[in-house]
Amino acid sequence: MQKVSAKLIPFLIALAMTSPTAAGAQTAPAAGELKQLLNEFLKAASTNNRAVFDRFFAEDVLYTRASGVTITKADIMRSLDSPQAGSADAEHAQQRAASTYDSENVTVHQYGDMAVVNFTLVARPSDGGATHYRNTGTFVKRGGRWQAVAWQATKAEAEQAAAK
Repeated sequence: MQKVSAKLIPFLIALAMTSPTAAGAQTAPAAGELKQLLNEFLKAASTNNRAVFDRFFAEDVLYTRASGVTITKADIMRSLDSPQAGSADAEHAQQRAASTYDSENVTVHQYGDMAVVNFTLVARPSDGGATHYRNTGTFVKRGGRWQAVAWQATKAEAEQAAAK
């Protein structure tokens, strides 16, 4: 038994040194850049700034809204235009325009040209109050710039209750 354990030790050390957690998540050289990108996006969200949305989301992004509906970049960009009254796009555009957005508890794990950003989004409507969402975005650096290729938003009831 002792010989088997001795043979496994170098393998386990090598595995630990090459695992994403050990190698990439502990350091995130692009954390500042990604946090700045996130803050620019959140600032522009209430103005439906097409240029910022276009820059933030990759062409092949898959975005899962808090409602569970998955949308594409084309859907996102269409929702910034004049959406049809009564549609989900119109509702989202109206909510964005009537709110400001902040991020809290931002964590960045970087794996080379890929990074995962997790944070609490705080949506503050103009009529007061706040709604909290846990967001996780996966970013890929292509052509020298970071863009979101996957996004997941989940309403965070527990965080809302704690904030009250």
